[in-house]
Amino acid sequence: MSASAEMPYFIKPSVPLSATEKEAAYAQAHAAIQATLGEEEDELLKMVTINSLLKTFLPYFYWVGFYLVRGERELVVGPYQGTLGCLTIQFGRGVCGAVAASGQTKIVADTHALQQGKEHIACDPNSRSEIVLPVRRRADGSLLGVFDVDSTLVGSFDGVDQRWLEKILATF
Repeated sequence: MSASAEMPYFIKPSVPLSATEKEAAYAQAHAAIQATLGEEEDELLKMVTINSLLKTFLPYFYWVGFYLVRGERELVVGPYQGTLGCLTIQFGRGVCGAVAASGQTKIVADTHALQQGKEHIACDPNSRSEIVLPVRRRADGSLLGVFDVDSTLVGSFDGVDQRWLEKILATF
């Protein structure tokens, strides 16, 4: 896939937050997600709501979305907000595929430092850092997919993001 480095008119570059601002933004986003979803069980409704509210409250989220398991070893793009996502990703390929294969969260400070095509799949060259988390169903522990967030800034993600996102994704 070829991607332009020019940022689309409808997407804004990431805006950094201090640790204190991050905590406050996540607390607000989490409260809004809980208030909106309540006891909702539909996975699709949860995904689109989580994407929308996180993108609203966290200004360093450039791309936010889900890649869903299809078959035994493949992810397909699911609900997201941002520029065009990769359509399919094989388990083990790129950051999302590595997280799907390992079941472990991965934070990448600089995606441009990774081996392109193997360690990182450049769907959009404006993405500079990334966090990817596995998404498991509470009912049976099966892997639903992965949750991917990109930023246009190097080093956007840390343990604060991981802790809050794990809490938010526990709703599945």
